[in-house]
Amino acid sequence: MPHTSATDDDSPQEQLLGVDVGGTFTDFVYVRGGQVRIAKRPSTPDDPGRAIADALIEFGWSPEEVIHGSTVATNTLLTRTGANVALITTMGFRDTLAIGRQARPDLYALHPQRRDPLVTRARRFEVDERIAADGSVVTPIAVDEVDRVLDRVERSGARSIAICFLFSFINPEHEALAAERARARGFAVSASYEVLPQHREFERMSTTTANAYLAPVMTSYLDALEARLDDICGQGVRLRIMQSNGGSLSASSAGRNAVRTVISGPAGGVAGAFAAAEGDRYSNAITFDMGGTSADVALCPGRLLERTDLLVDDMPIRTPAVDLHTVGAGGGSIAWFDAGGALRVGPQSAGADPGPAAYGRGRLPTVTDAHVVLGRLRPEQQLGGIVSLDVERARNAIATIAEPFGSVEAAAQAVIDVVNANMARALRVISVERGYDPARFSLVAFGGAGPLHACDLADAVGIPHVLIPSAPGVLSAAGMLIADITRDAERGLHLAIEPADSGRVRRLDEAFDIVAQQAREAVAEDGYQDGVTIEYAADLRYRGQSHELTVRLPGARDAAAVRKAFHAAHSERFGFSSHETPVEVVIARAKARHAGYQGAVGAEHESNAGGSTTEQVIWDRSRATTVAHRGSISSAIEGPAILTQVDTTVTVPPGWSAELLASGSLLLQRTNQGSS
Repeated sequence: MPHTSATDDDSPQEQLLGVDVGGTFTDFVYVRGGQVRIAKRPSTPDDPGRAIADALIEFGWSPEEVIHGSTVATNTLLTRTGANVALITTMGFRDTLAIGRQARPDLYALHPQRRDPLVTRARRFEVDERIAADGSVVTPIAVDEVDRVLDRVERSGARSIAICFLFSFINPEHEALAAERARARGFAVSASYEVLPQHREFERMSTTTANAYLAPVMTSYLDALEARLDDICGQGVRLRIMQSNGGSLSASSAGRNAVRTVISGPAGGVAGAFAAAEGDRYSNAITFDMGGTSADVALCPGRLLERTDLLVDDMPIRTPAVDLHTVGAGGGSIAWFDAGGALRVGPQSAGADPGPAAYGRGRLPTVTDAHVVLGRLRPEQQLGGIVSLDVERARNAIATIAEPFGSVEAAAQAVIDVVNANMARALRVISVERGYDPARFSLVAFGGAGPLHACDLADAVGIPHVLIPSAPGVLSAAGMLIADITRDAERGLHLAIEPADSGRVRRLDEAFDIVAQQAREAVAEDGYQDGVTIEYAADLRYRGQSHELTVRLPGARDAAAVRKAFHAAHSERFGFSSHETPVEVVIARAKARHAGYQGAVGAEHESNAGGSTTEQVIWDRSRATTVAHRGSISSAIEGPAILTQVDTTVTVPPGWSAELLASGSLLLQRTNQGSS
């Protein structure tokens, strides 16, 4: 990612702020007239917006636009602290949420445990209405009955309603009427024909219910944050929220469509990492984001991959999202022994409060403490420019698990080995298990802890080189700045394309016209009308299959082009295609896209940051290691080396070298000198 100067500029130029709220740190990238400043501050889990407000006051920033990656939706689902929700559905289907599907995540569990649905049975109500699979009305809906059900909802104490009727994705007439009556009485309403107009009743109901559960909480949070921004920066600050799909949308839209933000922060990181890789001409990239609580990995074979089948806390959520894999492995991940005496690391995390022992308040051993003990995190460096490291406290924490290993240093290395194994497994899930050879990709490492582990992981899975962007510790916030403004629309459509079909298909064209118009209108509501492009995709399957693939349709959308695109996608994913089998179009999709910030958001490092020193650092053994500030690097440097910067630490292990690219990124590659 190209870099720019980090000096202040008092001229009245464009001012933008990217904010990523993490479990341990909140990251900031502030752009004013093309000049960039970066910062990290401890997160405030009890009130995420407080860290943002405090930073604005501390630094005197007055952004015109704030692009925010929010953890509110995810945390609300995980902690079950959402709104009191009622569900209104078709007669006989109130228990769909509880029944779910026959799939079991733990196939051999003798006593499988499932979390209760978001809506208790007492708040699940039925209406005597019915629409057939072809969209025809079997049982008309009665307004009087809807009003009586709403009376019962009101008495239940629920103020947010999910409405999900059978086959409303084909004919939304009944749902629209019920939603109109509910909104007229002041309820917050999530109707499935607006949230997820597609088939599969359970997934549609689960997603709609999740949106109803999240929307009031998200709206309240964003309203309060907007008020804070106006108080600090003056009226008129535009607030945008990162979506799960790698694009952003307005705060008001995010409040109504909260379910679209469940992996908001990680999506910003993938967008930023892929932009950095593309800028350095490494468009085949595997992104690796390791923060304080978790690690997220994503495969980008020349483009961002999307998926629509998220699972959050065993809850299916259908929404366009960056295709990433998450494991509970971060700098704050706690090391512990299981019942069999094996060392485990994570998924529990020390988080921001109390944090790792090395931060001065925690006592439990964490990955960060292990790095401090081994000398890879330097005591003279303040993490994020604000956290001083307490070496003695870190050693004491690791000492609590050291007995089986014989020394504190050996225990620290064991912690690193275990967490690396967990993350290497995640890298194989998104690459090898999907038929991709990691040797054909670059590893783009970022997050506060990512550059500490990148070379070890590349060695573990066979990736030839590692790319470290100029400001990896705040790359998710940078990715939010450059992310496009996007809105998605979809429409359920069961349409078969026969092998002999070749021309335009009227029903498919009509469906694409409808979703394209819906996407355009949605992005226009967010304030973007000019310069909007439309991208098309479809969920396709062979006749007889029960699940489908989402396939991009960048060119023609006639029958022959659709079949050709699906055959290629099916062959890539499963290794074969069936050209003589009819292809079914299940969902038509459109994405409206408006370009985000086009400037550079990398950071320039001070060239006079001081010379290098030589310190003893433990790798496979204690080795003399070059320790230098990243800004002092002007030519290739051989490992072992440790490069420090305000937002992260980069380790160059024995057998690796680091080279500074013109973009400001570091390219780490293997050498043949690691065994000496």
